[in-house]
Amino acid sequence: MTVAVATAALMLLGGPLPVAGADGSGTARAADGWSAREAEAFWTPERMASAEPVTPGVPGTRAAKAGIGENFDGIPVVGRMFVMQGGGAYFCTASVVASPGHDLVLSAAHCLLGPDSRQVAFVPRYTRAKPRPYGMFPVLRGTNGRPKVWIDPRYPREGPDRAATVDAAFAQVGPDAEGWRVQDVVGANRLVTGATYTHARVELIGYPATSARPRRCHNRTTKFTSTDPGIPGSFLRIDCTGYPGGTSGGPFLAHYDPQTGTGEVVGVIGGWKTGGTTPDTSYSSYFGKEIRKLYETAVAGARGA
Repeated sequence: MTVAVATAALMLLGGPLPVAGADGSGTARAADGWSAREAEAFWTPERMASAEPVTPGVPGTRAAKAGIGENFDGIPVVGRMFVMQGGGAYFCTASVVASPGHDLVLSAAHCLLGPDSRQVAFVPRYTRAKPRPYGMFPVLRGTNGRPKVWIDPRYPREGPDRAATVDAAFAQVGPDAEGWRVQDVVGANRLVTGATYTHARVELIGYPATSARPRRCHNRTTKFTSTDPGIPGSFLRIDCTGYPGGTSGGPFLAHYDPQTGTGEVVGVIGGWKTGGTTPDTSYSSYFGKEIRKLYETAVAGARGA
């Protein structure tokens, strides 16, 4: 945590305090031993830099009338979600979503679905030059030893095509090595469900596997209804250039405020074809009552941790 953020937090009456560890110290430790310090020791800058996207990239093509993407230094509420699956190190994009426990992050279900997902950790505003500017937040584990991730049960049961309309996942992260909760350190986006498919302006942020920095673009969204009976449903669609593998889980931010670096998250890259078939057009599941119910389930589950 930066000195500026810590000072601002302590100036707030009744503001956020470090979450104490089991030994009464300010160093947080997950019940099963997967603490922030262990996550930092495991996810070295070299291992993070070598991680591959959970889903492979697609050949570069340019869509007509697409918004123009550009690489930038990122914003604190968006980062990389690192995960070990099988024998490899992988990543997707994730973002902090406001919650009562100040400890939830949002990504795509297809990023965190793996039955052997382990050593999962969120790094806000990751870049190769500054791999841990706000620390590292380990995804907590449940009593079964699995990461505390909430995915609609239809997604693993029916698969990424039949259940493409619910391609979203919430994960509970523990405090960083200094005991701070993620939302208290970097802020959070507000989850919005039941809105329109068409937004006049959405900020799209993701982490391409081909870049050392994240990517941003803004454009309008449209409603896309699949004609493929194997992938039923309607989705948000946005034209933004240069979003290959690694950007899955990146937030669709409506009413983005550059002063606070936050907005209203109305989708994440995923859904139809787990986000699309070209890097210049991205999709998201529609955030309706199913995603709201999933969020409420995650909030209740995190509260009971």
